[in-house]
Amino acid sequence: MTMPTMVGIGVGIRTPDMKSMTAYAEACEQCPEGQAHWVIRSVNHRYLDAQLRLPDDFRHLESSLRQTLKEGLARGKVEATFHFTPDAGQAAQSMALDPVVSEHLTTLANQLGRGLEHAQVDLARLLHWPGLVQHQKANLAAVDAVCESLFQRALERLIEARAVEGEAIGEMLKQRLDAMEGHVRALKDDAPSIRAHLTERLHAKLQALDVSVDAQRMEQEVALLVQKADVDEELDRLAVHMSEIRRVMSQAEPCGRRLDFLIQELNREANTLGSKAALVETSQASVELKVLIEQLREQIQNIE
Repeated sequence: MTMPTMVGIGVGIRTPDMKSMTAYAEACEQCPEGQAHWVIRSVNHRYLDAQLRLPDDFRHLESSLRQTLKEGLARGKVEATFHFTPDAGQAAQSMALDPVVSEHLTTLANQLGRGLEHAQVDLARLLHWPGLVQHQKANLAAVDAVCESLFQRALERLIEARAVEGEAIGEMLKQRLDAMEGHVRALKDDAPSIRAHLTERLHAKLQALDVSVDAQRMEQEVALLVQKADVDEELDRLAVHMSEIRRVMSQAEPCGRRLDFLIQELNREANTLGSKAALVETSQASVELKVLIEQLREQIQNIE
């Protein structure tokens, strides 16, 4: 049998900017000793949490398999299960009669036959007699290499699936960032109108109260209101955080934790923006930004 080539993680696999933690992969191979089959599933998790399910005959491989897994994945809850079905022909050859039990049963059958002239022994049922049939343990050392190489193959398929899923998530994130940047630009464009709006609103209140105010004092009050309603700093920080998200997304290494932190910063600035809103448009834009940030957060939870 030709053994599969041991290929390093990532070799020959297209690597997009980001990888998802959610994926499924399997690999199967028929060898002279039987059929080997790996199934690997992964979902999002804060750290790398790997669970390997191996038959007892392959437990000694767990340490090396875990090391291979750590070299290929950084985060995610991973469940990897190995199934091995021995070849039926070899399984039959490994069966043998226990000579002691067989001799005793033969003696009993002969005694029974002498007592009952027409008695017949059902050999098929007799084979189920406890201890009569012994199963010799197969030598599965040759399957170890198949188990390890097949695990490598399944893991590479999982990494590729995570990369493809990550690319799709990346596109969704970019769309949300585009929408957020549009809201930020609109708010910056509306900034000059805030002073005129506040001045008009203050004049209207004074007219309703039928009082006169010194023009200089009026300017001071308007300046104070404009200062309180100034959101340039928040808009600048939002723009910086969004630019940093795009930069982090373009990197090849795992970026989920960094993106999660940046999302928290975006949410903080959006909350401050909403609390300082002086115009209905500003308040609405703040709400839209929070919705988009929450959508970003939900998607980023799946990023490695």
